[in-house]
Amino acid sequence: MTLRRAMRLVSGLAVGSALLAGGISPSREPPTVQPNPNTHRAGVLHGAVLSLALEAKQARWQPDGPGRPAMTVAAFAEAGKPPLMPGPLVRAPQGTEIRLSMRNSLPTPLTFFVPVAVRGVPSMVAEDSVVVAPGAVGQLTTRAAVPGNYVYRAVSPSASDKQTRIAGILAGAIIIDTAGPAVATGDRVFVIMETPDSVAAAFADTARDMSRVPRSRMDVLLSPVGRFLFTINGRSWPKTERIAATVGDSLHWRIINASQDDHPMHLHGFYYRVDAFAGRSAASQGLPIPGQMVATQLMSPFSTMSMTWSPDRPANWIFHCHFALHLMPDSISAAPDDPHQRGMVGLVLGISVAERSGRHAATSIAPHRHLRLVAIRDPDFPDSAASMRFVLEEHDSLIQAGTGFSPTINLARGEPVSIMVVNHLAEPTSVHWHGIEIEDSYFDGVPGVNGNGRRLAPAIAPGDSFEARFTPPRSGTFIYHAHIDEVRQQQSGLVGALVVRDPGVVPSPDEHVFFLKGSRFGPDAAVSPLEINGEANPDTIVLHVGRAARLRFISLASVTPSATVSLTARPDSALAIVEDTMLVRWRPIAKDGADLPPAGRGERLARQIVSMGETYDFEYTPSRRGTLRLEVRTLPSRGGRELKARVPVRID
Repeated sequence: MTLRRAMRLVSGLAVGSALLAGGISPSREPPTVQPNPNTHRAGVLHGAVLSLALEAKQARWQPDGPGRPAMTVAAFAEAGKPPLMPGPLVRAPQGTEIRLSMRNSLPTPLTFFVPVAVRGVPSMVAEDSVVVAPGAVGQLTTRAAVPGNYVYRAVSPSASDKQTRIAGILAGAIIIDTAGPAVATGDRVFVIMETPDSVAAAFADTARDMSRVPRSRMDVLLSPVGRFLFTINGRSWPKTERIAATVGDSLHWRIINASQDDHPMHLHGFYYRVDAFAGRSAASQGLPIPGQMVATQLMSPFSTMSMTWSPDRPANWIFHCHFALHLMPDSISAAPDDPHQRGMVGLVLGISVAERSGRHAATSIAPHRHLRLVAIRDPDFPDSAASMRFVLEEHDSLIQAGTGFSPTINLARGEPVSIMVVNHLAEPTSVHWHGIEIEDSYFDGVPGVNGNGRRLAPAIAPGDSFEARFTPPRSGTFIYHAHIDEVRQQQSGLVGALVVRDPGVVPSPDEHVFFLKGSRFGPDAAVSPLEINGEANPDTIVLHVGRAARLRFISLASVTPSATVSLTARPDSALAIVEDTMLVRWRPIAKDGADLPPAGRGERLARQIVSMGETYDFEYTPSRRGTLRLEVRTLPSRGGRELKARVPVRID
């Protein structure tokens, strides 16, 4: 079954979610969940004590908006107020005593959790908790000792809760501010949640055939039973809040991943600074360098991030999760004008940046180079393993990368370029220049969003073309990829590397690009290996003793958000290993095309998670002849780190 057919089946099953969620008579219809913008503190702050009374109750939720199917979920409400998604914002200055009470108005017991890190215990895993019986009230007191961002949550004993670690939508943010001055202007809190619909939850809770019960979050996501609903502050794109800003503003955001899944968060057109990062598995997965500039940052389950960025160009931009399955519409969530379900839903924020008064708009510069990027589909490949790709043309030269993959585009820093995207497919497409600080968002590649109110970027219709113009402002490793029907078109091959070098610099024979891509032969991470540069079994690469090699890593790995690359002297690639003690050492150079500060360039063991939408550059200098293996594995599991792809390396 193709992914698209599976999702259509999910859509049909999800129509019955309102029926399965019943149990409440029309005369006693529960209150309706309201989206929580997280702009106001809940509870009462009196002196150095914050008191908040929460109630966990059944509530009616319409995740796809008015007129779409509703479901009944467990939700938090502040006493006497409507239920919210996410739950009421707990916010207090450092040093405050936080007194929380929770009334359980649900028919099952709940366990209420608050991280011990809030009160200064150095653990991101341990939590204070209280078990609250149906109809009872539980009390939990903590002290706001450590400034930062945290998640509170509640769970029931159900099987679905064991997978999601949240009952219904019973989760919210705790923000501890530094004692002293008020919160900076522009400080916003955005909580990411993913919630199984009633069909998925009921299946997990009642299935008798345990072999069919999904064993992981990815199994649930790809299961033909029910669907997951992805929200930011209780809304799903295109109904998420539109953020208004002005050129030159300093925007301070707190991103809270209140879910048991990975979300690589990507900002179009700009870099953002990671001011703080914490989470259950943050240390083991690798913490960003304090103050590091990124275009994409992986947020592991229940992690939190404080970020700052400043737009210097007007028009419309987006901030979104780069896990393409988290943006995929179905027949319920798709817009009425999107019958083929090619648009985005879910974890997306729209950002409208206005020009600052008195500031003159930048003038366009005539391009120095003219390229053609032609989208084609190879014949004789079924829809279940379609091969679509770009062919690059310049003057009389033609560059191709084989079936199911697209060639690297090499550009020069500061050199204006025109890229004419020509669509020879039988369906629309669009191209995003990922990581490039493009001057005008009209060319950024999100149809119907980029640009401004007078000129919005179009989808490129079959037989049509679109000219993108930009001047790369920095050298580095970037990506170009389809930004419509992302899962299908990216997996089919409409993806490629975009490498920008300083003027006059030519590629070294010791420079190599490794593009991690989901297999065309299916979305299931358990059975489909990753491809590297479009190949399931790449050829050997050659490095040279004493010569520094630059290794450029890029990932659009479909269903492997924590793909871990490593360079090892192990003589064979076992299908699973507990730990690799033969890793060599390399030196980090850049992340997402931005050079790392000196503090982040120290030599270290050659292992790195590269999530969807991230790029990393490393330098490795071999000291002797021999062989190595570049491996891509999953995070540790019960069977160890599972092998997804490998590249033999010979050192001459």
